[in-house]
Amino acid sequence: MSQSPLAIVLAAGKSTRMKSETPKVLHKVCGVTMIDHVLNAARAAGVTKTVVIVGHKAEEVQGALSHHPDVEFALQSEQKGTGHAVMMAEKALAAHSGPVLVLAGDTPLLRGESLRGLLDEQAAHQAACVVGTATTSNNFGLGRIVRSADGTFQRIVEQKDASEAEQKIEEINTGCFAFEAQDLLQALKELRPENQQAEYYLTDCAEILLGKGKTVLAANTLDIQEAMGVNTQEQLAEVEVVMKSR
Repeated sequence: MSQSPLAIVLAAGKSTRMKSETPKVLHKVCGVTMIDHVLNAARAAGVTKTVVIVGHKAEEVQGALSHHPDVEFALQSEQKGTGHAVMMAEKALAAHSGPVLVLAGDTPLLRGESLRGLLDEQAAHQAACVVGTATTSNNFGLGRIVRSADGTFQRIVEQKDASEAEQKIEEINTGCFAFEAQDLLQALKELRPENQQAEYYLTDCAEILLGKGKTVLAANTLDIQEAMGVNTQEQLAEVEVVMKSR
């Protein structure tokens, strides 16, 4: 059983909006593939092993990353949601004791220190799950962080399910999570595709663990730029501008 942080990076999706034959995560920002930026941020946070979940054009993505000795792969042959993608890393999770970062392969602006902040928060509170959050008034379409009156995390509510009051919440889910490996494994087993898309949502793991009396936190350790996922060529250009300005 390993104690150093493990990372799971989601890179299985097909993005038709990129209008390109190149797998989305292999598009470059400042000469480096998006997924390599994510892997570098994870390493800077102390991650020593990463499982990349591949699917669409899996062989091409694996080939591009095959020179990394700290990266292994798990195949998601059908895309059934973020929770289902993480399920593909079950073998690695079962052999791991300690923290796990779950990250998206199309968020190249992630910073190592922000991910380290997530891991530090998890360690300090012995949390089963820490949801990485950011604050933005431009929150349309993003999952909102609902807290109780005393500030404790309650749930993540998606745009389509949010009440009028919840739609005004400016703290959003970045899609970055820190879990305790065995707690994540248990929660994944209890995920159900009970939603309009009939998909397994990773975000539901937070509520499952909360329901078990486990410690689940939301930590505002990221800025909104780090949460910028790339789905179009326009967004790729925006991310390039931010990276250059850094």
